[in-house]
Amino acid sequence: MKISARECALQVLVACRKNHAWADAALQSALRTNELSAPDAALCSRIVYGVMQNKRLLDWYLAAYCTQKIDHLQPPLLDILRIGAYQILFLDKVPDSAAVNESVTLTKNTKRAAAAGLVNAVLRKIVQNKSDLPPLPSGETEYLSVKYSHGEWLVERLLGILGREETEEFLRLNNESAPMTVQVNPLKTTEIDLIQELESAGITVRPHPWLAGCLELSGTGDLTTLSAFYNGEFTVQDAAARLVTYAVGFRRGDKVLDVCAAPGGKSFAAAFAMGNEGSILSCDLHENKLKRIREGAERLGITCIETAATDGRVFREEWSEAFDVVLCDVPCSGLGIIRKKPDVREKAAQELTGLPTIQSAILDNSARYVKSGGVLIYSTCTILPEENERVTDAFLASHSDFTYDTFSVPTFDDVAGHITLWPQKHGTDGFYICRMRKGKHD
Repeated sequence: MKISARECALQVLVACRKNHAWADAALQSALRTNELSAPDAALCSRIVYGVMQNKRLLDWYLAAYCTQKIDHLQPPLLDILRIGAYQILFLDKVPDSAAVNESVTLTKNTKRAAAAGLVNAVLRKIVQNKSDLPPLPSGETEYLSVKYSHGEWLVERLLGILGREETEEFLRLNNESAPMTVQVNPLKTTEIDLIQELESAGITVRPHPWLAGCLELSGTGDLTTLSAFYNGEFTVQDAAARLVTYAVGFRRGDKVLDVCAAPGGKSFAAAFAMGNEGSILSCDLHENKLKRIREGAERLGITCIETAATDGRVFREEWSEAFDVVLCDVPCSGLGIIRKKPDVREKAAQELTGLPTIQSAILDNSARYVKSGGVLIYSTCTILPEENERVTDAFLASHSDFTYDTFSVPTFDDVAGHITLWPQKHGTDGFYICRMRKGKHD
């Protein structure tokens, strides 16, 4: 039996709450299982991401009109109220009456008929007061936290790093959709040919404004259904991650170790840059992730990649000083990719306290695999200094044979060893790239 877009959205939000599922993965699974039409899939996706992006703000308004404390509501009533409130406050094309009535229907369909009156009353109050909603908190941190639905600890950290104006812009952008950026596979096609093929499939394509070989797509639907994807003519990769390839400056024949490779994007980009010559050893702890890398390489026509299951913190004697380039894209808080993973904003500060220790351990160990004259890359998809430059500064302080190594990438000339990219400054994911050299170049 087919379900509606709103029922599917509720399934996803319940899975996120009960099973701690990531919204993007839970959404894709639900869309595949329920086989929604394209318009329904688009509405379901918009509701899921919209609720995740605005949860604190929605709860602020719901609490003002609900006679019960909203965190005391019986599940999944709060999820249903959020779905209704989001449509009323953010989706102009959905009539208020439809948002209310469909939410009442959801309540009944989930065997909560006794609560249908409460859902109806709260959402009707939001409709009635839509142009005169309760004021947000007056304190700077709490105001930004509620308005843009980010944790207060994160807002405080950002205010200390960026100041008020840039912090608000960063938070605002996190509630917008990130562009879908793909890299052309030069082993199989050209930028011009791929653009023509994608446009003939009804996709809107724009060459990336400052990064050759990358395209920004819209109107894609499920990318994996495209023949260009099936045939391996492109891979999905944000511009920030793509810049790692430029920072390295790969050469044909390089011997490369990608220490934390899954899902494989940087290994694939390295293979493209090397013309599928040389060798790339892509590592991860888990075999199921390595399987995905091998499948991706096969789709893309890459033959220079091999995989190995290993812990980046555990030394492998046979790899000692064996590689021209070692990539360390380490596990991190992910605070630079909130646009793509809205759930990340809900992480508590204490969840992140152990990360720098893990990151440092991986970097320390990986440095042992770099040849004299070789390059060591450290990167993250976060913007916190304690996971970025503080890790690399501490590493260099205890490894006198390594130094920051100046590099150039598109739009950034002579980067003095490391750079943090920001969505509000550079239009990319939040990302950190550091290039270090062991000894002197050959």
